[in-house]
Amino acid sequence: MGRVTPAPETTRFAPSPTGFLHLGHAFAALTAWRRARMSGGSFLLRIENIDVTRCRPEFEAAILEDMAWLGLDWDRPVRHQAAHFPDYEGVLAVLRGRGLLYPCFCTRSEIEAATTAPPGPDGPVYPGTCAHLPQDIAATRMAAGSPHAWRLRMALAAAEAGPLTYEEEGVGSVLCDPGAFGDVVLARKDTPASYHLCVTHDDALQGVTLVTRGEELRASTDIHRLVQALMGWPAPRYAHHGLLTDQWGEKLSKRAGSLSLRALRADGVTPAEAFARAGVAV
Repeated sequence: MGRVTPAPETTRFAPSPTGFLHLGHAFAALTAWRRARMSGGSFLLRIENIDVTRCRPEFEAAILEDMAWLGLDWDRPVRHQAAHFPDYEGVLAVLRGRGLLYPCFCTRSEIEAATTAPPGPDGPVYPGTCAHLPQDIAATRMAAGSPHAWRLRMALAAAEAGPLTYEEEGVGSVLCDPGAFGDVVLARKDTPASYHLCVTHDDALQGVTLVTRGEELRASTDIHRLVQALMGWPAPRYAHHGLLTDQWGEKLSKRAGSLSLRALRADGVTPAEAFARAGVAV
C-alpha cells in the first residue's frame, strides 16, 4: 500500500513583543515551522501586539532577529494585530448587534470582592454584576468616558452555538465547556480587542489549519471554539505541547526573566545548541 502524503498545513508562531524571546519560544516556533515544512504547507509569523501599554518596538525587532538567527523563515508578510483594530471592532459590532455583548464597568478589585464562586480556567469568574444594567444607564456611563470592558453573555452565546468540540492531535475529539469561564472579556477600553477574539479572527482570516501551542493555552480552546462557532469561522486542528521549565520546575517566561535567545546569542551559543537546550534536535 502506498505511503499517504500529509495534507499541507498552515501553521503560525504568534509571539507578543512584551519582552525578549527565550528557549520556550524557540521550541514553539520550531514546532510550528516543522509541521508546515514537513507537509509542504505555509508557516506564518504574527505579532500579537494588542497590549499597547506593554508591547515595545525594540522587542518586535528582537523577535525578527531571533527568528533569522534560528533559521526559521515565514511565507507571508508579518501580520501586526495592532494595525487591524478596525477589523476586530467589526466583529465586536456584529456580536453587539446580536445582543451577545454587554458593557462592564467593574474594576478587578470589585470583581474579586464580589466573586464567591471557585476560580475558572482563566481566573475569577465574573459574577454578572453589569449583565442586567439598564441600557440607558450604561450608555450614559460610556458617554461620560467611564472605563469599561465588553463581556460575552456566555449563557446566551453557548445556547446559540450548541455543543462544541475540537480536534486535538493524538487525542481526537474533545468536548468544550466554555461556560466554565463565565462572561469572558472580548475587549477593554485600553485594549480594543482581547486575545480570544484576535487569535480566532486571525486564524480564520489567514487560513490556519493547525494550531501548535503550549499546554497552558489548552483550556482557552473552549472559548476559541465558541467564538469560531458564533462567527461561522472554520475550526483548525490543535496540538498542544508541553512547556519548558527551569531547574526549579517553573515554566520559562519573559516576566520571570528567563534567559533570552538574545543573551544566548551574545554568549556565543549556536542555533543548534539553543535548540538542543530546548530539547529538540535539528
